[in-house]
Amino acid sequence: MGPVMASGGGGGGRKGRRSHGKRKPMAEINVTPFVDVMLVLLIIFMVAAPLLTVGVPIELPKTAATSLPQEQEEPLALAVAADGTLVLQSVEIERETLIPKLRAIAAEREDDKVFLRADGSVPYSTVMEIMGALNAGGFRNIGLVTDGGGPRLDGTDASVVE
Repeated sequence: MGPVMASGGGGGGRKGRRSHGKRKPMAEINVTPFVDVMLVLLIIFMVAAPLLTVGVPIELPKTAATSLPQEQEEPLALAVAADGTLVLQSVEIERETLIPKLRAIAAEREDDKVFLRADGSVPYSTVMEIMGALNAGGFRNIGLVTDGGGPRLDGTDASVVE
């Protein structure tokens, strides 16, 4: 049998590499887990965002009108709840501040279109007062939003009356 060489400490070359110095810390950041977490959060927010929209509970009257085509600029919406509460877009406002706020908004917008949603139990006089305030605030193009379930003479449904 030939001569057998014994290695001191086993592993042969490993010992030599360790003895040359300490290990340097890794300076790079592993971004893969970060990207994974961000994609999961993105999906959660994309699913949850539509569920966060809150509307004003209103019973819209049924009419026999056709719906309007969609605009490029988001239309201004004013809602009148059954108790007379006014909600501009998603913010509740007082009747006394309606005209000044409408004038400020009209100064910034190109379009003078506004959609008015009123509960069916709101008196006609209240709706006309709100329409007068919209006109005084600079919005001449008022669309009355209704429930599209009403019967029409031609058999189709409606959603907005101009």
